[in-house]
Amino acid sequence: MTHQCRCCGMMVAIKPTKYRPLLTIAQVGRQLDTIVTIGHGTPASIFNEPKLFGAAHAVSDKSMEDSWASELTAFQVKSLPDVPFDVGEMYAGEMPIKAGVKSKELFFVFQPTIGAPVDEITIWLNGGPGCSSLEGFFQENGRFLWTEGTPAPYINQNSWVNLTNMLWVEQPVGTGYTVGTATAKSEEEIANDFVGFLENFENTFGIKDFKIYVTGESYAGRYVPYISAAILNKKNTALFNLKGALVYDPCIGQFDYVQEQVPAVPFVQANQQFFNFDSSFMSNIESLHKSCGYDNFITKYLKFPPPGIQPHMTGPSSQCDVFNMINNKATQVNPCFNIYEVNQTCPTPSDQLSGTSPYFDRADVKKALHAPSNSQWSECSNKAVFTGGNAGPEHEGDISLDSIQKVLPQVIAATNRVLVANGDYDMIIITNGTLLSIQNMTWGNALGFQSPPVTPINIPSQGQMGIQHYERGLMWAETYKSGHMGPEYQPLVAYRHLLWLLGKIETL
Repeated sequence: MTHQCRCCGMMVAIKPTKYRPLLTIAQVGRQLDTIVTIGHGTPASIFNEPKLFGAAHAVSDKSMEDSWASELTAFQVKSLPDVPFDVGEMYAGEMPIKAGVKSKELFFVFQPTIGAPVDEITIWLNGGPGCSSLEGFFQENGRFLWTEGTPAPYINQNSWVNLTNMLWVEQPVGTGYTVGTATAKSEEEIANDFVGFLENFENTFGIKDFKIYVTGESYAGRYVPYISAAILNKKNTALFNLKGALVYDPCIGQFDYVQEQVPAVPFVQANQQFFNFDSSFMSNIESLHKSCGYDNFITKYLKFPPPGIQPHMTGPSSQCDVFNMINNKATQVNPCFNIYEVNQTCPTPSDQLSGTSPYFDRADVKKALHAPSNSQWSECSNKAVFTGGNAGPEHEGDISLDSIQKVLPQVIAATNRVLVANGDYDMIIITNGTLLSIQNMTWGNALGFQSPPVTPINIPSQGQMGIQHYERGLMWAETYKSGHMGPEYQPLVAYRHLLWLLGKIETL
């Protein structure tokens, strides 16, 4: 997988008459065990003849149902090139940000849940900025996947579609198949665009009074909280009923300093078996870790409860840029080094989303997905999707505050169901850096977590796969043996995260 990002998630259905009860831990365990043992087989339910989304739910007005069917047919995806099985119920296409205005549109893929209808929609957003959410759809949590190194697509037994209606959205404008010219300089602007898209999507699909969950990874640590806050600010629960948010390996704080530079050397020390650095190089970076103030920063601020607000730090001088020193050295030692999952070695697996002819840039794929035929799709945009130049707290052209400063606390307070997760094999956004960022956030009338995370996350058939901690509406999840893309690298753990987000379990 070729990423071009530094720091490189909705659900639908007319209300059912019954809600699924909360699952007990034992039931969740049995469900996860079943998923593990099935492997890459194909569940029979996916071969049921697909019905249009509107027809899957009770509709009292026959003319309305006919109207929905006609409009939804234009978005229905009946098959995809090289996918050797029925894709099930699936929709895709462009949706305007402003009704009737075609000059700015976002692209979506929507897969209704395989199970009984649910009155919810879960949005997935990839990061970048400028990276396509079709990565999440095709390699992380969609109904079927074509992951790196696999010869063909296969059914994903850990798909989030098993539990909820899933909506993957390419945004902001300038990403993937989106239509229009990038003009945004802030998260507030792209959040307003997204809310406009969402309203048009809900109206098109006949959605009302649905719970909304917003999820994503990496730079979506900024997208998700700002979009969630914009949804809350609409104060219209018929269309904008936000119930929770989830972010993986997220840019939530000062990511270029606190989530990268400060914890970089301890990260190498904890994972030396993957780096294999010589003693001379290790001595040098360990000395810089102390002389550049990183060791003192961790010692002072990674405490429970934290002693106070962390100072805002400027980017390091070249002499103190240990993060890039480590990355450069790692590539010398291991030409296939992957900063997103540091345990990878040669050979680099093939990837359908990168290279000279990525899957979603093929003409036959564009036709099947109702995507613009003249678009040039790439996994991550070659042009900036924020137009602020080098402005903003991390110089991405995005002038908005880090999400821990205002919008993330707002979302936690409103929902009491926000999950922040980080993978321990991720070096682009390091676990202790994310935890440091949480310790610099005030929510629920207190700064940071008041006690340290110690409760294990146990996954049937895998054993302990992380640490969890919950305080004042925020769940923290450290994931063992996972890189940057949590649902891809540890799908069973991510499935458990989703169960918690949807309110089906109360601990991980």
